Amino acid sequence: MKDAVVSPGPKVRIVDSPIPEPGPEQLVIQVVVSGSNPKDWKVPEILKDEANSGDDIAGIVHSVGSKVWEFKPGDRVASFHEMRTKGGSYAEYALGWQHTTFHLPKSVGFEDAATIPLAAMTSAIGLYLRLGLPSPWTPATSPIPLVVYGGASAVGAFALKLAVKSDIHPLIVVAGRGMPFVESLIDRSKGDTIIDYRSGEDAVVKGIKDALKGQKLYYAFDAVSEKGSYQNIIKVLEKDGSITLVLPGKKYPEIPETVHQSITSVGESHGKASDFAYVYYRYMARALAEGWGVGGRGGALRNLKEGKASAVKYVFRIADTPGVKSASL
Repeated sequence: MKDAVVSPGPKVRIVDSPIPEPGPEQLVIQVVVSGSNPKDWKVPEILKDEANSGDDIAGIVHSVGSKVWEFKPGDRVASFHEMRTKGGSYAEYALGWQHTTFHLPKSVGFEDAATIPLAAMTSAIGLYLRLGLPSPWTPATSPIPLVVYGGASAVGAFALKLAVKSDIHPLIVVAGRGMPFVESLIDRSKGDTIIDYRSGEDAVVKGIKDALKGQKLYYAFDAVSEKGSYQNIIKVLEKDGSITLVLPGKKYPEIPETVHQSITSVGESHGKASDFAYVYYRYMARALAEGWGVGGRGGALRNLKEGKASAVKYVFRIADTPGVKSASL
């Protein structure tokens, strides 16, 4: 099969690799569309190595392991590949674990499905495991102000969608060029608002304070975690409030010790948060059936690196890759 390897630059080269074999609780998925994420170029640059760094899979089940009971060859699925392991999604065939794979409703296309696995689970872990906010099936019964910094990013957008499902309001969203997209995700009638970070840091802080209308801020989801984002948040966040950030391996010395600080790592889906991931992926499949969703590789990865992807998610149809024969699906 054809396999795309990403190296620092980012640079991408196509190589021939064997089709992976599934472990007992894994599936081999014929990839129709692969999603992309900023870490796809960041990790090779940080580690100074090369790998198939794709982790968002949408496609058709090709084969399953001996302990897989929920899926069979021919099923339409989406899956979150285990990061930094073999079988990434930038290939004709990829590996997914049973608990991070979910069925696709007939109404959902592969392009839409490929935007979901990593970003949506990052948002779910951040909101519900890190911040401890009410879940969609036990929604909030009173106002809970929540700042989402980077609301037009894939992670930020899913955080907004989940927060709305949990009836968490007012949502105070910081965004830029993607503000029109964010507008489609919030509910102004419940006090939700958008603040343009391009107006400057003082304007952002003032905007958050004004949006609170006297309420106290105890929760913040920072989907950016750099370029002044968390520094602005902590100017408004209560001293015993909670903030979760998305960039691992980074220190945040400006955040007071009294603030509950956490890192949201989607990799925990393949570790101690595996049960949580199993439940939420199936909830997302149901939500997709009800109409909930977000509607060459090298160039896209460069755009991600250069910060040109606002309110947009790059996906790749594998059959369109040079040297790959179109499959009948």
